[in-house]
Amino acid sequence: MTLKPKDHDTTISDIHRTRRRIAEKFGGDLSAILEDAKKRQESCGHTIWRRSPKPSSGPESPAS
Repeated sequence: MTLKPKDHDTTISDIHRTRRRIAEKFGGDLSAILEDAKKRQESCGHTIWRRSPKPSSGPESPAS
């Protein structure tokens, strides 16, 4: 599907409008925005992909 310039502009405008609405709702507090997103994600019932922790390479040696 090829987007026409008008479709692209509308989509970008929608993204910016949504971003402004969310920022206003939380007073621009990124931590609050992320916490809300995390709560909504966990309560949605969909499978959530989580990155595996990095394997430990053993005790860290002090820098010389």
